[in-house]
Amino acid sequence: EPSSIAPNRDRNDSSARIALSKRLYDFGYSAARETAARHAGDGSEWRYLDARQKAHLEIMQRYLDVILADLQYARDNEAMAGAYIDADRARDRHELKRLSDVDLLRFEADYQAALNQRMLSQSLQRATRARLAIAMGRPGELASNLVRPAPPDTSLAQPEYEALLKEVLQNNPRLKALRAEVDGAVAALEAARKGFGPVISAEVDAQTYNRKTNTTHPFGAGLLLEVPLLTGGAKDAAIAKAQAELRASSAELSVAEHTLRQEVLDLWLRLSNMRIELEGLKVRGDYRELYLDRSRALYDLEVKTDLGDAMTEISAVRLDLARVEFDWMMTQARLAALAGRLLPGEATQ
Repeated sequence: EPSSIAPNRDRNDSSARIALSKRLYDFGYSAARETAARHAGDGSEWRYLDARQKAHLEIMQRYLDVILADLQYARDNEAMAGAYIDADRARDRHELKRLSDVDLLRFEADYQAALNQRMLSQSLQRATRARLAIAMGRPGELASNLVRPAPPDTSLAQPEYEALLKEVLQNNPRLKALRAEVDGAVAALEAARKGFGPVISAEVDAQTYNRKTNTTHPFGAGLLLEVPLLTGGAKDAAIAKAQAELRASSAELSVAEHTLRQEVLDLWLRLSNMRIELEGLKVRGDYRELYLDRSRALYDLEVKTDLGDAMTEISAVRLDLARVEFDWMMTQARLAALAGRLLPGEATQ
């Protein structure tokens, strides 16, 4: 039916048309954009793995912190008990006029200091458990008793620094993410250079007319070549932006590689030093065990002895040994994370 606003409604000149257009070739522009997007996706996957490893390391550290806090409390509780006994004996001697006021106050001050230290250690027990719960995504669910991990086997041969560094530089998730970003920036620069180039498209259309003439036709098809003559500076701006992003990505990659080299060296040297420290602590522990046995024997014979101090020293040695062992575990885990093998089931190719 003719339009209501047509000046002459006796003629129906209405028509309908549908047209389809498809880009056939853009001289590498779409391929470059696809490559850039693919590299961006690869970089995101490597960053996700890096984040997962960091979360795993955080949970490990918080778990070990809880055990260390318990050992510290045990040491400080032993020290407080010994200081209390000394202060109680000092009060008895003071009542018998065998100890001066100054010496009595010294024992009392030592006891109060030991008691305060024990209270601080008790607070640390709760604080470390709260941090562990937060790291595990379960705030408020504080763990009670944690199982201490088995001592690490420090007798295993330490890998050579050069071999370890090569593995890290090749497989580090963050470096892989940065390399993917550099490759993506290269592809983005290529896309910017070809973004305003010629484009070949195919077009097909179908039409229907209420009134047919010699110039009307039901179907049509053709090739369209678009060649931009002027871009108003848009192409130069896009290229400059892509070049700046490429330089920034390359610089970030270079800095990350240098930082990683130093970090690997520091961790590797740390393992060497801790191996010697562990041996020394084991010898010290053996000495303290024998010293404690002697103090107990003298105590049973009702001979004056320093049994309380000996028990405190044993607790102190256990704490120091645990600190070094846990430091060894965390150092090994950090090296594994730097090499991308802390979570082998989640590593991508």
